[in-house]
Amino acid sequence: MAFGKRQVPISSKNSMAARNAHAKASQQFKTYDTSAIKPKASKAPIVICVVVVLLVIIGAAFAIRGCTADAETLPEGQEAVITIENGAGAKEIAEALLDARIIGNADKFVSYVNKNDAAAALIPGTYLFHGGMSQSEVLSALMQGPASTADFLTVPEGLTRQGIADEVQKATSGRITSDDFMSATADASAYAEEFAFLSEAGNASLEGFLFPKTYSITATDGAAEVARMMLAQFQEETSQLDWAYAQDQGLSQYEALILASIVEGEGTPDTFGNIASVFYNRLASDRPYLESDATTAYEVGREPTAEEVHADTPYGTYANPGLPPTPICNPSLEAIKAVLDPPDTSYMFFYFSDDGSFSFSETFDEHQDSIN
Repeated sequence: MAFGKRQVPISSKNSMAARNAHAKASQQFKTYDTSAIKPKASKAPIVICVVVVLLVIIGAAFAIRGCTADAETLPEGQEAVITIENGAGAKEIAEALLDARIIGNADKFVSYVNKNDAAAALIPGTYLFHGGMSQSEVLSALMQGPASTADFLTVPEGLTRQGIADEVQKATSGRITSDDFMSATADASAYAEEFAFLSEAGNASLEGFLFPKTYSITATDGAAEVARMMLAQFQEETSQLDWAYAQDQGLSQYEALILASIVEGEGTPDTFGNIASVFYNRLASDRPYLESDATTAYEVGREPTAEEVHADTPYGTYANPGLPPTPICNPSLEAIKAVLDPPDTSYMFFYFSDDGSFSFSETFDEHQDSIN
């Protein structure tokens, strides 16, 4: 190029030949294999996407688990028996409680146990849990042992065997039925080897020997075990009593118990002594009829009519002399003591008035005056 001359650019209006050449070259370039020089796509976005998805799924799972409603638990009035094996951990115990519907959430209970540092303090054994217990109550029971969940049965003085059977069923929410208890207490001879004082009762029921007291019935106790508790209590309460007076009057220990049950059925603690004296005086008379309405009431299961009282039946003490064949209730210790050591009186009659007072008389005429 010569100095001093101006360069002239290529015209933007290319010739027809130039445009054809350019188009041909562009078409050929499209068919070239450029994979060897094309940069590889990065996998990082895909990996990040997968991780994010997984985190979302895991988070959702925890959220769902945390929001899941507790399972339905047992309603109040229902019970469940659960046995905790030796070596069972908090998680196993929680699952057992959940299965029995005592708690509604096993994870929450385990967390509660750990929060209270109680995992090592849970005592194995058979528990009787009740519906409606709180986490705190359940944990407290497990830390105290099976006896803490026992049912409590209170046997009032003077209750009959049937009455006690009904109370047992109520106390155990039907776990031990009234029929179960009646069957278990139907034959005294079944327990005579363990309790020698039953020998005189023969094949009679345990009526009279089911001592009035409050008892603790655990989950492993059945009707027979409850009966044994009462017999053991009778043995303990009466072991130091002196039966000599009753024996001097011609009564065996079993007959003295029969008389005590009638005294219980007829009187009150402050009148037991005089009523026992009346019955002893009648038995020793030339007309040894007890004439007790309570014996017939036991037989018919309610307040008897005048005709029923005078009927000739095994428990009819107007028609039959002496004692009925068995006790008519389970007497208190006070009634038994009254029979074993009554006051020395000449009373032959007693009358219980509508106002709750008792009157005692030596003659029939005095008795009639008391009634009128």
